[in-house]
Amino acid sequence: MKRYNPIVVAYDITSDKTRRKVYKTLKAWRLDGQKSVHECQLRNAEAEDLFLQINDSLNQDTDSLMMAWLEGHRRVLHRGLGRDVITKEMWR
Repeated sequence: MKRYNPIVVAYDITSDKTRRKVYKTLKAWRLDGQKSVHECQLRNAEAEDLFLQINDSLNQDTDSLMMAWLEGHRRVLHRGLGRDVITKEMWR
């Protein structure tokens, strides 16, 4: 059985129309997100499919897309609404 991997998808898109289209595509896949950064649990083949779906909408001269896999053995640090606050002691 192929396993799901945590992945972060981030984008910077200049066109409002394209940004809405990409957001709609990501909304079908995402678990959690805020504006242009989304956290997903995807299999490798799914991540490749998602990348191709989004890439078709992008203007290669003005837009950017980043997909980064998170290592499962590493702890994810986060701060802000909807997540536990990290104390200063955790950064030491």
